[in-house]
Amino acid sequence: MNERDSEAVAAQLVAKGYKLAPSEKTADVVLLNTCSVRDFAEQKAIGKMQNLAADVRKNRPNVVLGFMGCMAQSRGQELIDKLPDVDLVLGTQKFHRAADYLDEIISGSREKIVDVAGEKNSEATIREHLLNGNSQKSVSAFVSIMQGCNQYCTFCIVPYTRGEERSRTISDIVAECRELVARGVKEITLLGQIVTSYGKRDISMCDGKSAFVQLLEAVHGIDGLERIRFTSPHPKGYGDDLIDAYARLPKLCESAHIPVQSGSDSVLKLMHRGYTRERFLGIIQKLRRARPHIGVTTDIIVGFPGETEKDFEETLSLAREVEFDNAYIFKYSPRRDTPAAAMPDQIPQRVREERNHHLLETINEIGKRKYNSFVGRQTQILVEGPSKKNPARMSGRTRCNKIVLFDGSERHRGQIMDLKITRAGSFTLYGDPAIVNL
Repeated sequence: MNERDSEAVAAQLVAKGYKLAPSEKTADVVLLNTCSVRDFAEQKAIGKMQNLAADVRKNRPNVVLGFMGCMAQSRGQELIDKLPDVDLVLGTQKFHRAADYLDEIISGSREKIVDVAGEKNSEATIREHLLNGNSQKSVSAFVSIMQGCNQYCTFCIVPYTRGEERSRTISDIVAECRELVARGVKEITLLGQIVTSYGKRDISMCDGKSAFVQLLEAVHGIDGLERIRFTSPHPKGYGDDLIDAYARLPKLCESAHIPVQSGSDSVLKLMHRGYTRERFLGIIQKLRRARPHIGVTTDIIVGFPGETEKDFEETLSLAREVEFDNAYIFKYSPRRDTPAAAMPDQIPQRVREERNHHLLETINEIGKRKYNSFVGRQTQILVEGPSKKNPARMSGRTRCNKIVLFDGSERHRGQIMDLKITRAGSFTLYGDPAIVNL
């Protein structure tokens, strides 16, 4: 979501006549879009800005520096008090104001601007895209369908930084998706803090289908669109209508990132997640019945306050039972003003580190086995462009969301093609198109 917000702000600035700078060293404006999910992310952003400010103060005093996003929202004026070289602090409902505020700062009509107020209809303002930033066509795009979160998990600061759920209309989202497809996009990922909560307040159920499934159907109907993904959902949003959508909508990729957070019912209750281990396992079983080759990934927090060794073992056993293709594992990080930060039985950092390491080993072991099972098989990919680590290779993604590298060229970009998988690396597959075409 931060990637998408940053892209929209950049596109708005380009439309105003700004140009993307090759690096922060040559830029006249540097905006850091920040995250507050973990303390590490905030400290990293502050450290980065301190380094930028020191360089600007010494060598380029006219450069404009700014914070955007969740940390900007939660800290506001405090950021300028701490870092007086910062000129702009922009909250999560104010991304679309960036260009106007920069004009005011650069013209000298205002010196410092802090705006973290809420704004009605801000959910519909993140719609601009930079599809040709490197003179190369983008074949996939993110589309923000809503802002905010009403879940209030006890560990999470996001509802306080992003506000309550606010959804765009189906027609507005479909219009944006159509524009993207007309510009060469073949795969769209729908984004929301809890994407499966889309339209709950505003759009009624229709023929037993939730607002989110109605949106999936509407996007599915766009001619020229090849693939649909979405992130991040909540297990509570996986009703039978969404399971059925996987089975009957061929453009909806057989891939699901479903954050479980813990395998222990007692920890899930403390987290205020609203489901049980059994309910989560039932969702996975239904998904695999609907799409047997579905790729399943998740988020897991270790070291949550009160998590016992038994609780942690239940998380390990859940990982083994589900056999996730991959998982993002986080050591619990206390966030100020969240209920979990004040809970008793905070887990020592050393224990968090140990549990993180143990779970990571388990996930890696399962992932290695699952990725190796692709070797020798034929699979379909959408070619996205050169590999980030090795530009001599092209990179694509399977429908079940595995990255595949192969020897190819720019002419392959945007193609949907079949490859034979020749080997597996660390959460990466390697393929050969020549073998398929013999």
